Amino acid sequence: MKSKLSFLLLSLLFYHYSNGQSAPGFKELLDSAMVRDADLRTQLTKNKLTVLDEHKLKDVYLPTLELSGMAGYMNATAHVISPELNLQPFLNIPEGKYNNNINVSGFSGLAKADAKMLLYSGGKVKYLRKAVEEKKMSEDILLEKTSDEVIAVISSAYDQLALIHQSRKVLDEGKRRLDANRKTADKALGYGLITPYDHKKIELAQATLDAKIAEYEGKRDLLLTQLEVLTGIDKGRLQLIAPVLVAVVPETPRKTIEDRAEIRALDRGITASGYKIKAEQTWWIPKVQLMASTYYLGLYGTRIKSSDNIIPPIPALNYPGHKLDWRPTNLNIFPIFLGGIGFKWEIFDGREGKHAIETARIDRELLENQKYDARRKLTLNQANNQSNYEIANAQIALKRKQKEVAGDALVQAEKEFRYGMTKSTQLIEAENDLEMAELDYQNAIFNQRRAAIEMMRSTQELDVNKLY
Repeated sequence: MKSKLSFLLLSLLFYHYSNGQSAPGFKELLDSAMVRDADLRTQLTKNKLTVLDEHKLKDVYLPTLELSGMAGYMNATAHVISPELNLQPFLNIPEGKYNNNINVSGFSGLAKADAKMLLYSGGKVKYLRKAVEEKKMSEDILLEKTSDEVIAVISSAYDQLALIHQSRKVLDEGKRRLDANRKTADKALGYGLITPYDHKKIELAQATLDAKIAEYEGKRDLLLTQLEVLTGIDKGRLQLIAPVLVAVVPETPRKTIEDRAEIRALDRGITASGYKIKAEQTWWIPKVQLMASTYYLGLYGTRIKSSDNIIPPIPALNYPGHKLDWRPTNLNIFPIFLGGIGFKWEIFDGREGKHAIETARIDRELLENQKYDARRKLTLNQANNQSNYEIANAQIALKRKQKEVAGDALVQAEKEFRYGMTKSTQLIEAENDLEMAELDYQNAIFNQRRAAIEMMRSTQELDVNKLY
C-alpha cells in the first residue's frame, strides 16, 4: 500500500512538473541572450581596461613607498696624498707629503626606504582623466548598438518561429481540406465521375503537402536549436512557443541620425582626443614631486689599513713609524635621512613632446573623418529603411488581397469539383494558390516587421515594448 502511494505521489509530482513548464516570452529570451551574447560579453570585458585606466589616473597622486636592501662582501682601496703628522716643533722632523693607500674590507649591509608623492603634474593627469572619462562614455554608448543587434537577432529568430508556426497551421488546414476532397474523389471515382488519373492527382497533392510539412518541421527544429544556443533555455520550453505574427506600426521618429550610438560614441571620442591634445601640450610645464629617503649602513668584520705609515718614524726615539690597521667589531650608520621637494623641467626634449601633440591631433582628425563617413552612410541607411518599410506595408495589403481572391477561388473550385463540373487538376491548382497566398501573406508580415525594426534602429529608437 505504501509503495503504491509513493508511486502515485511521484507520478503526480512528475505530472505537475511537466505541465508546470510555460513557454518563455520574448523578454525572457532577450534577457537570456543578453547574458550569453559573445560580442556583448567581449565588449564588456574590454571596457574593464578603460575602467582600470581610470583608477590608475586617480591613484597617481598616492604616495609610493619602496624598500630595498643589500648584503655582501666589500673591498675598497682609496689612494690618498696627505701630509703626515707634523712633529717638527718637537723632534726637528721636516714636514712632507706622503702617498698612502687606505684599504677597507669586510662584510657590508645596506637598507633603504624611499617615499615619493607627485604634487603637480603640470595639468597632464587632469586632462588624461577627462579623456578616459569620455572614452568610457563612448564605450558605454556603443553597448547600446550591440544590445540593439542582439534584439534584432533574437527578434528575427522569434519571428521566424512564428512564421513557421503560422505556416504549419496553413499546411494543416490545407491537409484537412485535401482529406475532405479525397473522400469526395473516392466517391466520384466509384461513380465513374473522375478518371483514376484525376484521383491520383489528389493523392500526389497529399504526398506533396506531407513533404512540405516534414520540411517545415526540420526548419522548426533547426530554429529551436538556434534559440537554445543563443539563450541557453531548454528546447523543451522553447517548443511551447506559439507566437502570432502581427504587423508593427512604429511611432513617428522623434530622433535623427545624430542620436545613433555610432555618432554619439564618435563625438565622445573626438572630445577625448581634444583632452589628449591638451595633456600632451603640458610637456614643458615643470612637474613637482615630494621625496624622502632613509638609509642604514652597517660594516661587519671590518678591517681598515694603510699601505704606508700614518705616523712617521722618529729616529731620535728609535721609533719605526706606524701604519693604520684597525679592526672594529662593527660600524653602523643610521639614520641617514634625506627629504625635500624636487622638480623636473624638460626645457628641450628633442621635439618628442611636439611629435606627441601632432599624433594626438592626427587621431582626432581620423575620428572626425569617421564621423563624416558614418553620418553619410547612416543618412542613406535611414532613407533605405524608410523605403523598405513603405514597400513592406504595401506588400501586406497586396498579399492580403491575393489571399482573399485565392480563398474565393478555392471555394468555387470545391463546389464545382463536388458536382463534377471540374477536374481535380483545377481543384489542386486552387488549393496550391491559396496555400501559396497564405504563406506569402505571412512572409509579408515577417518582412514588414524586419523593415519596421530596422527603421526604428536607424534613429536609435528600437523599443521592445512596441514589438511584442
